Amino acid sequence: ADGPTKAKVPVMTFHETEHDFGTIIDGEQVSYAFRFENTGDGDLLIRSASGSCGCTVPEWPKDPIAPGKSGVINVTFNSEGRSGTQNKTVTLVANTLPNTTTISIKAEVEKAK
Repeated sequence: ADGPTKAKVPVMTFHETEHDFGTIIDGEQVSYAFRFENTGDGDLLIRSASGSCGCTVPEWPKDPIAPGKSGVINVTFNSEGRSGTQNKTVTLVANTLPNTTTISIKAEVEKAK
């Protein structure tokens, strides 16, 4: 007989985990779509995604993502009232091992001339 069946575990594989918006003007809102694929063999379910501050808002798929399928985490950064180098993270909680994955954005915010 075969050994114990291993639980089917989803694996969240990002094409990239960091995006640099470059230089933006104070007040600009910029968005970036982080694409990922479920490279595991169980359905991937993202339970939550939270930005490191209120200026960074993630949107994520609420439905399970089957093995081999891909999805997008859309991260919007609002630069209003910020200046200089901004490094923000989004922490994703999913049914993966480990259960948290972090993606990040950065931008250089300049005051409008």
